Amino acid sequence: MRISPFIAVLAGFACSSTTTSVGDDTPTPNQPGGSTEAPSLNGRRPFPADNAWNADVSGAAVDPRSSTLIASCGIRNLHPDFGTVWNGAPNGIPYVLVRSTQPKVPVTFDYDDESDPGPYPIPPNAPIEGGASSSGDRHVLIVDVDAWKLYELFDAHPQNGGASWRAGSGAVFDLNSNALRPAGWTSADAAGLPIFPGLVRYDEVVEQKAINHAIRFTCPRTRKAYVAPARHYASSDTSSALPPMGLRVRLKASFDTTSFSPNVRVILRAMMKHGMLLADNGSGWYVSGAPDSRWNDDELAQLARVSSSNFEVVR
Repeated sequence: MRISPFIAVLAGFACSSTTTSVGDDTPTPNQPGGSTEAPSLNGRRPFPADNAWNADVSGAAVDPRSSTLIASCGIRNLHPDFGTVWNGAPNGIPYVLVRSTQPKVPVTFDYDDESDPGPYPIPPNAPIEGGASSSGDRHVLIVDVDAWKLYELFDAHPQNGGASWRAGSGAVFDLNSNALRPAGWTSADAAGLPIFPGLVRYDEVVEQKAINHAIRFTCPRTRKAYVAPARHYASSDTSSALPPMGLRVRLKASFDTTSFSPNVRVILRAMMKHGMLLADNGSGWYVSGAPDSRWNDDELAQLARVSSSNFEVVR
């Protein structure tokens, strides 16, 4: 199995753009290059209700190695790896919504043996994580709201003004299906997981007032192993003290959330009910989300009051 060299960067990500209400629960496509307000899915949730991302794990058993695995990711506080702007760029992993009429363009991959072949429906100026000049992970996430498919790229670079793209890897997910990637395959993420379903998004927190899925997070070191729904590892270390990709942690039900703002409590409730899934190597306890100019960064900073010691690993 190939060990992908995917290492999460600390921040500095690109934005998505404007959205217009359509008056129903159909997600509204956005126009890349517009405002930094992320588009809304209007309450629509990726994947079926019984998908692992959407599972209620509030009553799941605690793994007997929980304390060891939590400590291996570091005893430190959470860090919101999203918000408004960081280091001059929108902070978070961006996404764009498109219709099925969006023209598809060819994509070439460095890891073509584990990538879903193109073409992909990428708008010419699709938002790139970290911005057009980023030297980071440069993720590009596209949701076709008509076909209800997710297209994700790692290390994405437009060619010829966006007429084609080059990327490290790419994956396509049917958002109506529970199908996993082939065993051992990466995706646009080290764990072989989709990225978009694990992001904290403004439309969920503020508009819907509920996050009904697990949240993506990172750890500095991981094991040469993965557990479902992950399909890929990115380590050569076989120590059982290290967490495997796909590890799910849950905020303890005893954690007192009363001193947090209503918006932050929405995030904490999701961590209690659906937990967080380990998706990549990166800074310890960095919580992934989408950039949005409407976030209140001071409010999101309240997450830094939550210690990793308040989490437990669930089976």
